[in-house]
Amino acid sequence: MPVTITDVRTILTQPGASRLVIVKVLTSEDGLYGVGCATFTQRVFAVEAAIERHLKPFLVGRDVDRIEETWQMSMVHGYWRNGPVLNNAISGVDQALWDIKGKRADMPVYELLGGKCREAAATYVHAEGSDPREVAERAQALVDEGYRHVRIQLGGYGGAGAADRRPHGSPDGNYFDPRAYGPTMLGMVEHVRGELDESIELLHDVHERLHPIDAVQFAKDVEPYRLFFLEDLLAPEDIGWFETVRQQSATPLAMGELFNNPHEWRGLITDRLIDFVRVHVSQIGGITPARSLALLADTFGVRTAWHGPGDTSPVGHAANLHLDVWAPNFGIQEWYRPSELEYEVFPGLPRVEQGYLYPNDLPGLGIDIDEQLAAAHPCDEAVEQWTQTRLPDGSPARP
Repeated sequence: MPVTITDVRTILTQPGASRLVIVKVLTSEDGLYGVGCATFTQRVFAVEAAIERHLKPFLVGRDVDRIEETWQMSMVHGYWRNGPVLNNAISGVDQALWDIKGKRADMPVYELLGGKCREAAATYVHAEGSDPREVAERAQALVDEGYRHVRIQLGGYGGAGAADRRPHGSPDGNYFDPRAYGPTMLGMVEHVRGELDESIELLHDVHERLHPIDAVQFAKDVEPYRLFFLEDLLAPEDIGWFETVRQQSATPLAMGELFNNPHEWRGLITDRLIDFVRVHVSQIGGITPARSLALLADTFGVRTAWHGPGDTSPVGHAANLHLDVWAPNFGIQEWYRPSELEYEVFPGLPRVEQGYLYPNDLPGLGIDIDEQLAAAHPCDEAVEQWTQTRLPDGSPARP
């Protein structure tokens, strides 16, 4: 008799700054269940509805072993596909089924993928400050903890001061000045590069805040500082400009945080226009498509750098790590330094030692959720502010 899905439960919790969506798939085998990440933090309630009202009725009774078929059929069952809400909902189930598969095999998921290529995943963490000196000090503090890769940001993603120049009556928002961005950030990178040991790898996230032609100029100007990579230089709508960037600069490029659709990453990889693919694993549908994406990228010499901030849940981080230690083309893993409360809510959440993230070698994903403690930290219903971005004249802009 096959083991089947008997229930699909959605757990919303917020033990840290970000709202999280966790899926728990229960089975016909007593005590056997799996957990997965479905976190789209800006739209958690939409993901919850997609799971509870659409995926659950579709999935109950299906064989837990048929992961690929379940993923494929879940993706096309709604007819329209490749959107962030449905992709995240599918991811929660997909990751949970991989978790179940590992538990049934008594193996970690990385063994099911093909086994380890490395014992641990090198990580990078974030150093932010209000001026270059503060950024350098915070970066050095992280280096002192054992990290060798540090992402450096000044005044948030878009710098500071643009809101002071807005017209009278302009609405509130997250203001930034794309024309001031380049000179300001270059000064910061130059200062930090001069303060830290040359062996420390520096990264920077543009967060798609530049007009394409200014992005081309910035990639050229930052080249002498030899970044480990420059992240999300362009918006998904502007990826056609990557060919121009590549012709003009040797700065390593990472892209993909907002990608949902294979057509967004396929050409960048096959034309070798980026160096790191940086998708949010739940945003593309889970471990099943991420495995395929990693293998495609490996064929063309592109490395993985899965999205890993606080709005990837601890379960999602565990999934990232299993992909990291397996993938032959692993590059780097973003890490968000979770609180002790998050470690309590999510038993088995991996820890970093000297900049490396180690899997715990338990069966499946090796992580669980304390539902009672998670329920004590419900999701807020606040309206996101940082994504309400504006140019200096008050015009809406992409984050």
